[in-house]
Parts: sequence; structure tokens; C-alpha cells
Amino acid sequence: MVFAACGGGTASTAPTSGPPTGAATQAPSSAPSVAGIDFKACMVTDTAGINDKSFNTNAWKGLQDAQAKLGVQIKYLESRADADYDKNINQFLSEGCDIIVATGFLLGDATKKAALANPKTRFTIVDFAYTPAIPNVEGLVYTTNQAAMLVGYASASWSKTHVMGTFGGKNIGGPVTDFMDGFVAGAHYFDSKHSGTKTNVLGWDPVKKTGSFTGNFSSIEDGKTLALGFIDENADVCLGVGGLIGKGCMTAIQEKGITGAGIGVDVDWYLSVPDVKSLVLTSVLKKIDVSVTAAIEHAVKGEPALPVYVSDLSNNGVDIGPFHDFDSQISAEVKADIETMKADIKSGALKVADWFAAK
Repeated sequence: MVFAACGGGTASTAPTSGPPTGAATQAPSSAPSVAGIDFKACMVTDTAGINDKSFNTNAWKGLQDAQAKLGVQIKYLESRADADYDKNINQFLSEGCDIIVATGFLLGDATKKAALANPKTRFTIVDFAYTPAIPNVEGLVYTTNQAAMLVGYASASWSKTHVMGTFGGKNIGGPVTDFMDGFVAGAHYFDSKHSGTKTNVLGWDPVKKTGSFTGNFSSIEDGKTLALGFIDENADVCLGVGGLIGKGCMTAIQEKGITGAGIGVDVDWYLSVPDVKSLVLTSVLKKIDVSVTAAIEHAVKGEPALPVYVSDLSNNGVDIGPFHDFDSQISAEVKADIETMKADIKSGALKVADWFAAK
């Protein structure tokens, strides 16, 4: 079933370019695998848009999966500016949505205000949890630093220059910098296991919490500018955290014509950004879709909202992506090390924060 806006519309998948603010997309085009139910799941994006190829796109997949699995009706509204957050949430409240999914930390204030004013409506918010908890809000958080540490280790093993770079969109803390923390920690951990190597990661200091940011989550050009600076300092691996800005890493590599690689975030960029797939070493997988589907299912079943729903390596909520075209360039030893690291992180024997500084 499709929850249609403004009198209806034909079913379609997420568009290649998003609709104007206030417009909705109905999806997916295939019928749900179960009978439809009278339950409306609605999503408000942040300003990166539905077609960011990672964060919002993956959250929307969570609604699509909930539609296929549970038969719920789904819809999204795309925010083009911060002022749209309140407006879009209020529009969904007026339309009687049973759960409103807010995609990201930037919607924290708007979601809190709406949830407190509408205690009978269920909310879930990606990358955020409230203290104290709000009874009708399920907070979805992710230990992406765990997966990013695996990626940092693999990247350091591949790097020919032993210089890498990372930057974020906006410095909003964990939702962005956890990726950067883990990436640096993984490089340091690799060096500790391989005498004679010293990997320098430009763009972020996990101890001081200072580094490079574009100031937005949408400008590929801004990401490219930072990545070009890293390349000028001999970097050959680049991680950009924040949707489309990360593609700036790949476009910078192409422009310079160097032997280099970029890292995807949130989803497998080899699949989601195919025009640069030959440059995607791997991706830091943040399975927003899985947690969003779970939050909707909790609401459909009438279960209380979980104050904090944590996705980590132990529940397969985060992970390192495949190496794809680079697979033969990552040694069997490094792949085995990564599996050992996974087990040690899960058990607590290996802690990401212990490797923020080189040893």
C-alpha cells in the first residue's frame, strides 16, 4: 500500500532528483509481500536530501523494507533548509502518520518539540537519543567507530604512501566524528602490528577532536577541495563522512590522476555510487535501514519505544563492506586480522578509543 500525498500519485522508487520541499515520494513500485495494514510510516529527511546515496537513502530503504515486510504505508518529505524540519513534521502530524522517522541529529530539536506536544504519535530519530528519554521516541544510535576501525586497518594496509585523509560534513559529534575516530584508530592499530610502518592520517585528531569539515553534507565540490589538499600532502586514501561530500574524495583522485582509493560511508558505495565504483576500496556500513525497519516494527506491534536502540558489530548493525575490485590487493593476512579484530571488539578485548593516539 502507498500512503499518497495531496490526492494521490503513482507508485515509484526514490527519484534520481528529490521533489521540492513538501512534496512526497511513494514507493516501492513492487507490491508488499504481505497484506497492507492501516499504519502510516512517514520520514522527514535532513537537508542532504533523499538522493544522498547514503544516509537518507538508506533510511528510506528501511521504510521500504517495512512496507514489504509489514504492509505499512510509507511516505517521505524532503527538507531543503533547517526551517523545513518543523514544517515537514507538522505536515505529517496533520496527515495522521502513526510513526514519524526523523533522519538525523539535525532534526533533534524539532523532533523533541513535536514528540512532547503529541505524546500519542510515535517517533524515531536516527543518530540521536534523548536524556531524559521521551516515552514516544525511539532513539537509533550506531557504534560506527567499530566498523571504521576495521576500515582504517584495511586502508593502512593498502596505502602505498602511508598518508591518508579524512574529513566530515558538519562537526556535530559522534554521528560524523565516530567514523573519523575509528578510521584513525585502525591506522594506528595497523602500525602497531607491522613494525616499520607509520601511517599519517590528515584531517582529524581523535584526541583533540579537531579537524577538517566542509560545513555541509551536500557539496561534492567542497569535499573535493579538502581531498585535493590531502592529495597534495601525498595522501592516497580518503574518507569523507557525510553523504555526497564523500564523493569529493573520488573526484579529487580522478582529477589528480593518482593511484588512490576512497571509502564509502553508511552503505556500500560500490553499489550506490557506481560511477566511481572503481575507486571504492571499501565502505563503513552503518545499517540505518535495518534499525529503521526494526523501530517501525516495534511501533506496529505496540511495543514501548526503546530509549536507545544501539546498532554495533555484535548485532550486525555496523560492519566493513566488501573490497570488490580491490579484493586481490588486500592480503589474506589482513583479512584474517580484521576477523580477529571483530571478535576482539565484540568481546571488549579491543577498544577503539585505546588507539586514538599512535603507540
